[in-house]
Amino acid sequence: SVCSSSLLSELIQEDLTLTRRVGESVSFSCGRIQECGNSYRFWYQKKETETFKIIFYFEESSGYIDKGYGHPQQDDFTAEKTQSGCELKINKVKVDHSETFSLCGYIFGSGTRLFVTDESVVKPVVSVYPAASRVHVEGSSSLLCLASAMFPPVVQFSWKRQKNNGPLEDLTSEEQLDLRESGRSASILLLHQQEDSSYKYICSVKHEGGTVEAQSEGNEGLVTVFNRDSSSC
Repeated sequence: SVCSSSLLSELIQEDLTLTRRVGESVSFSCGRIQECGNSYRFWYQKKETETFKIIFYFEESSGYIDKGYGHPQQDDFTAEKTQSGCELKINKVKVDHSETFSLCGYIFGSGTRLFVTDESVVKPVVSVYPAASRVHVEGSSSLLCLASAMFPPVVQFSWKRQKNNGPLEDLTSEEQLDLRESGRSASILLLHQQEDSSYKYICSVKHEGGTVEAQSEGNEGLVTVFNRDSSSC
């Protein structure tokens, strides 16, 4: 589901996926980073091969919900204000709610994807490898971060680096290429060769089951991998 604010605000949905069994309840959160005054939120739903459909809009200050948009499942949903934003709720999940994206916001991000299944959530197995055995002609090399064996099969990659036990530095997404195929996902980070031996690189993989990190310490193409699990926020 996707939520949208009527005023100038930055909205965030922390959950990539939510997994539920038939008959259970589920809540999609939509928080705000900054906001100009009171606002109302549009909530959208999208199936894989379909366009966005408005579920309703929700007025935060009054709690008013306008369902006049003809969504076929509008009566399955409700919403309420929270301390950090608002939540879209389904009291009893149905099979046909599965594989849908619920989003909030006029500027759409990835939203939150709902899986309706009896399968259990399984964290990814994460490993980091040198993407090539020799330095590229351009004077750079790359690292490959592989996430596999997870359910749901949806992850989000980010990279950090650290020099001589100093502070962690976030790396921009411009330096990485993410690839996805059935059962696994990967992220390739471009490295500048002169930095390889002095930095260690950390690949962080966000998943519904928690965040898993793999740390690589490069030295002349040799990579040592350490895996560390951390609970999701």
